[in-house]
Amino acid sequence: MAQARRSARLLASLKPDAIVASDLRRASATAAELAAVTGLEVSHDEALRETYAGEWQGLTHDEILEKYGEQYAAWKRGEPVRRGGGELETEVADRAAPVVLEHADRLPPSGTLVVVSHGGTIRTTIGRLLGLDAYAWEGLGGLSNCCWSVLGEGARGWRLLEHNAGTLPEPVLGDDD
Repeated sequence: MAQARRSARLLASLKPDAIVASDLRRASATAAELAAVTGLEVSHDEALRETYAGEWQGLTHDEILEKYGEQYAAWKRGEPVRRGGGELETEVADRAAPVVLEHADRLPPSGTLVVVSHGGTIRTTIGRLLGLDAYAWEGLGGLSNCCWSVLGEGARGWRLLEHNAGTLPEPVLGDDD
């Protein structure tokens, strides 16, 4: 909760226009901290939930390796794997990216949307918005608790301006901006 409160104070400085969050407990509580600081209401959407990992749900890393070692190895190699019979990463992006785009389309010009979700869902959604091949999404890496990524619209679509950030430095703009 302390991490969420700290992040809320920092993100409030971006003067967000809207907040949309997963309806799961931790994301909802994190979004509520930002709502308390900004006075904005939070829209909740189950499409922003974390990847459903089927039979892997609730298992430790060691338990997954013991019970599903080959499936885990295939997933880590970048093969499309329904971990534990759950969702493919592309399916997560298929459900989450449209929600982000829908809420972004409702913003005023130059508006700011804060999306509060879960590491895997955020990574796959960013990959989809950037137009990256699904195999390359792992290259984005995960997010630490209560950290964020910043995307902006460029001349050719979405651009990743910051990733796994925990502070808000001034962006460095190149000659093409």
